[in-house]
Amino acid sequence: MLITSTKQKSFFLLLSVFLLSLSLAFSQGNDNKIDLKSLDNYFENARKEWNIPGMAVAIVKNNEVILAKGYGVRDIRYPDKVDKNTLFGIASNSKAFTAACIMKLVEDNKLILDNPVTDYLPYFEMYDPYVSKEITVRDLLCHRSGLGTFSGDLIWYASNYTRKEVIERIKYLKPTTSFRSKYGYSNLMFLTAGEIVSNISGLTWDEYVKTKIFQPLGMNSSNTSIKDEKKIKNIATPHLTANNTVIPLEFINWDNMAPAGGINSSVSDMSKWLITQLNKGTYNDTIIFSKKSSETMWTPQMISRTSHLDSTIHFHAYGLGWDLFDYHGRLIVNHSGGLDGMISHVALVPEENLGLVVLTNSTNYLPSALMYEIIDKFIGVEEHDWSSVFLQFQNNYNNYKEKQKKLDEENRVKNTKPSLKLIEYTGIYGGPMYGNAKISLIDDHLEIDFLPTTIFSATLKHWHFDTFELIFKHYPSLPNGKVQFLLDEEGKVVEFKVNVPNPDFDFTELEFKKIEE
Repeated sequence: MLITSTKQKSFFLLLSVFLLSLSLAFSQGNDNKIDLKSLDNYFENARKEWNIPGMAVAIVKNNEVILAKGYGVRDIRYPDKVDKNTLFGIASNSKAFTAACIMKLVEDNKLILDNPVTDYLPYFEMYDPYVSKEITVRDLLCHRSGLGTFSGDLIWYASNYTRKEVIERIKYLKPTTSFRSKYGYSNLMFLTAGEIVSNISGLTWDEYVKTKIFQPLGMNSSNTSIKDEKKIKNIATPHLTANNTVIPLEFINWDNMAPAGGINSSVSDMSKWLITQLNKGTYNDTIIFSKKSSETMWTPQMISRTSHLDSTIHFHAYGLGWDLFDYHGRLIVNHSGGLDGMISHVALVPEENLGLVVLTNSTNYLPSALMYEIIDKFIGVEEHDWSSVFLQFQNNYNNYKEKQKKLDEENRVKNTKPSLKLIEYTGIYGGPMYGNAKISLIDDHLEIDFLPTTIFSATLKHWHFDTFELIFKHYPSLPNGKVQFLLDEEGKVVEFKVNVPNPDFDFTELEFKKIEE
């Protein structure tokens, strides 16, 4: 899931406080045969408890698919059921595919992992000239660029910028840490890696994934773009819960950042990917990537964070396209993925030759819970209802957000008015990183249009002084935010700043200086 650095800290702090109180018992192995029927019932009951419209789960063990099944419906408005072939957006689980593409080019002697990015993408630039010169292809794939988590995601999200245009704007993003010193999850770096694949191979990233991975594995339903979703019959619709009501959402096209999160797949297709990963790059005697490449991708490259779950976890790191940690003595190779209205999770336990994938069509934390539930069953951990644990955390987190809203209202200064007439706030504002926004006076109120991102059209309602509440008109996934206008010594508006408190995008890094009336 996309999480801004500030919100990420709050998220994991709350999760730590809640989950550190849990104590897990561990037994030395599991001699009992796994009761798949019990797991099957657990999945369906959990889906209902979380109020998720549709979900699909696959489990592979010892090179066999032992479970691949759909639960619930594809779209809450219609009766069509989810099955093992239903397509979902896997979002950031696409990153492992991009990493594999890079490693295939390494195997073909077309790329050196520790060479500078500019050797393969000359127009690539970071904010710091030193970093621009030194950052390598390996750095792109393990979140150590110095950028904050999800920094710059508003450049690509639902915008009209091409992949190249997005990358060209990276140079305006100020780092939050020194180069290679701290983990900062970056979709932009994986997008850059995808464009390297294109520049070197002569194929688009999409064509390379299709011909080098999808086709050899028989992942015939999978694709790298949602642009033709209307033509696909068996596809899940994303959903959001708003005011305790589940509502369907329109797909957001992610083509301009697909190497970081654009793949759509099913649990049937993903099970082939799981088997390939567990076999260190081989599927049915076909070598997709080498064992050496597999080991490189699964080797910790950057410490991501300390344990937030329990005392059996001793490290948490990021490899190349994979999140890594240990759990009850086993290496867990995993990744989550999130887009508006869909969450996924993929996990591998190499020592148990076990893999799993969970795809859902709503925003929730159940896929992570089911990862632990499935792994516990197979490695013999004492019974523990992870769905209930995560659901309680979700409820606690929702309560926390409600308290923050109330606190915001309490801090509002009542009975104030703007410094200027509304017409004086109108005009074009912008900056080189994101682009421009237009403030207009419509009837008796202000409206804002973020010009690169047409769905970011909002009404501005006076809050206090020169701050206005921002209310999105076409985007239910984001909460209300604030727009604060800044005046110069002469009392003229020179800039405005935006803050939309959410776990996905950092509006505060956008620059909007007055350009014209």
